Amino acid sequence: MAWRGHLSRNLKELRFLFCPTSPASSPTRIFVQKNYKDLKTLNPKLPLLIRECSGIEPQLWARYDMGVERGIRLEGMTEQQIAKAIEDLVKMGAGLKA
Repeated sequence: MAWRGHLSRNLKELRFLFCPTSPASSPTRIFVQKNYKDLKTLNPKLPLLIRECSGIEPQLWARYDMGVERGIRLEGMTEQQIAKAIEDLVKMGAGLKA
């Protein structure tokens, strides 16, 4: 999972949106609880934003250079699939810089 240390190289911001009570958001909540500290430790200057809103579908948004944003719906994903989605967003950011 070397990509975890490359978040701040390829992203300007990473945003998690989820409902604090909905079962559909449960894997996202668990992922954030388990991984936030590690991600923040490896990328101290990268804004990792957690946005809770009742009734919202779980989503992940990445902001790149020049205000480019990409979003992924996380509903139905496992914690491993969420990690893979972040990894894909990081790789996409590397491609945008090339």
